[in-house]
Amino acid sequence: MTGRPLAFLVPEGIDDPARVSGGNVYDRRVRDGLGSRGWRVTTVETGDASGATEALRAVPRGATVLVDGLVALWAPEAVAEAAARVRTVVLAHMVAAAFPDATAPIVAAERRALAAADHVVVTSRWTAEELRRRDLVADGRVTVAPPGVDVPPERSLADAGKEPPRLDLLCVGVVAPHKGQDVLLAALDRLPGRAWTCRIVGSPRPFGAFASAVTRTAQRFDGRVLLTGVLRGPELAAEYRRSPLLVAPSRVESSGMAIAEARGHGVPVLAAQVGGIPDTVSGGGAVLVPPDDPIALAAALDAWMMDPALRRRLRAEARAARAGLPTWAATVAAVSEALEPS
Repeated sequence: MTGRPLAFLVPEGIDDPARVSGGNVYDRRVRDGLGSRGWRVTTVETGDASGATEALRAVPRGATVLVDGLVALWAPEAVAEAAARVRTVVLAHMVAAAFPDATAPIVAAERRALAAADHVVVTSRWTAEELRRRDLVADGRVTVAPPGVDVPPERSLADAGKEPPRLDLLCVGVVAPHKGQDVLLAALDRLPGRAWTCRIVGSPRPFGAFASAVTRTAQRFDGRVLLTGVLRGPELAAEYRRSPLLVAPSRVESSGMAIAEARGHGVPVLAAQVGGIPDTVSGGGAVLVPPDDPIALAAALDAWMMDPALRRRLRAEARAARAGLPTWAATVAAVSEALEPS
């Protein structure tokens, strides 16, 4: 096998269908695309600090190493050790310090890992600005590589240009505090008289206690709210095709892979105005509300449900925005360039 050697360190289970996340999807697409850019990729999955340290120490001289940001947090000293002998790039999907519940050790580990890396790849302009604002990465050491979007050939409900038969809301993402599914349910509780249903798609495994609480709350809606678990491929695409609105009530978000997927289907978005979401929806077809505010979210949902003209406008804007969406080829090209020595 020819090509420049690259070790790509990722969390365990990036191909596990039960562990679908935006970070895993991004890692897979980058991994699968770098071969066409002249890299010979060896993917190393690891689940803890000792595994990350062992993997980083095994990278041979002359290779390049790309480290998923979560793995870098587990072993910042090993990242620094690797950077002393091979080119080391960290792929930061998020700024750990931006999470409200970030602990001091996590924040310190993030600072050490990012300071040691030769270069940092981030998935949104907001993330780059946040890293600079927190003095975590200096100018010139950051590459922004937004996630690509696959525009499907199948026509969605949004493409039909007609009023949907039902107001079927869709929320996609791991069931977790930072994704804000509890905020969505609190907002829906304020709309008992409206004709809506809601499907929450995402894994309950990583944040089990929170997911259990969301499930218990959803049961009070008498079948109008359904938690589907993980959906992939055709099943997930079918959800985007049938849904007239994606709701993304995140408390923290770097860019929003589900938002990007919805935009690929021409589906309008109602989302929290937080993190990189405003950039992700900059082409139109979206309504933004303050984060962690169920009253504001309920008001926006009510306005969307009661105003056919608003729904038509958002559908038209969302369809038009697809022409300007980034591609995965561009994402991989940006990451490949960041891996090259400056």
